[in-house]
Amino acid sequence: MNTVLRSPHIPIRQDWLSLHTEEIIAPTRQIIDAHHHLWDRPGSRYLFDEFNADLQSGHRIVASLYVQCRSMYRHDGVTEFKSIGEVEFANGIAAQFASDLYGPVRGCAGIIGYADLRLSDRLEPVLHRLHQAGGGRLKGIRNTTAWHPHSEIVSNPNPPPPGILLEPEFLKGVQVLARHNLVLDVWAYHSQLSELYDMARACPQTLIVIDHIGGPIGIGPYQGESKLVFHDWSHSIQRLATLPNLRIKVGGFGLKTMGYRFHEQSTPPSSDQLSRAWMPYFDVLLSTFGADRCMFESNFPVDKGMFSYSVLWNAYKKLASTLSEDEQHALFYQTACDTYAIKL
Repeated sequence: MNTVLRSPHIPIRQDWLSLHTEEIIAPTRQIIDAHHHLWDRPGSRYLFDEFNADLQSGHRIVASLYVQCRSMYRHDGVTEFKSIGEVEFANGIAAQFASDLYGPVRGCAGIIGYADLRLSDRLEPVLHRLHQAGGGRLKGIRNTTAWHPHSEIVSNPNPPPPGILLEPEFLKGVQVLARHNLVLDVWAYHSQLSELYDMARACPQTLIVIDHIGGPIGIGPYQGESKLVFHDWSHSIQRLATLPNLRIKVGGFGLKTMGYRFHEQSTPPSSDQLSRAWMPYFDVLLSTFGADRCMFESNFPVDKGMFSYSVLWNAYKKLASTLSEDEQHALFYQTACDTYAIKL
């Protein structure tokens, strides 16, 4: 039997989410959801039906990028090949969407899989098998890298060892990805962004995407220190943006580690509340990376504990409302399409 992974994220309460609904803003705008998961965990089931229901909630989602989360690993076989099961699973879901039985959306049009980048000489065969399993949809690799010494700061049921981003074998693996035309997705906390900078600078040929705006922490020793965290995060983001091989995802605000507490309200937050709270971060990202290097993500079902899918995309549309049409198109569609070579 596969190892049971218990989610460290905020539980989804569909009855609570239904207490607030909004009219969809700009319902014809094309959107690629640049980051979501699918899984079946104790108390947290988010598979095709649940995801498709969110996709059909009003916004014009045309495609999505599935990101590894250790779903459906193979039970048998050599350890380094077990993650092939997840790519097979995501590719099957993509085929289900591509059947047109469920509308025009191309869910899981791109897949980010897992291969231990520290495998050295054993990495190439794993990447080859993952490519085969993806049927042309494998676009990148993500390893578990978000780490902090404080016991409260955990966003992964299977945390990584410290310092993994700069391990020599890991760096060799990152460099190998470029030869396979694969993107590296990196989930790291703001306290690790200097390591991420050194890694990206050492691997200039590899296209690297920073997940969840670079993970500003708002819990544990950082609770009540939002100004200091924002200052440190902003400085790191400005430095990272100088590297041309980096892109960044705008989202992940519903992660428990970010410190927002919208889930404690009697009713779910509105898109006005969300956009006001996130605007300072968005302004920094836009002024440093620019719209053509930023992309919006849902990070569902992780973020669904705090807000609904329809309200989330309304909030993003409000964040981007003063930008030019070209900038908005980049944020919602083109950056993700170009970064991951998504074919529609």
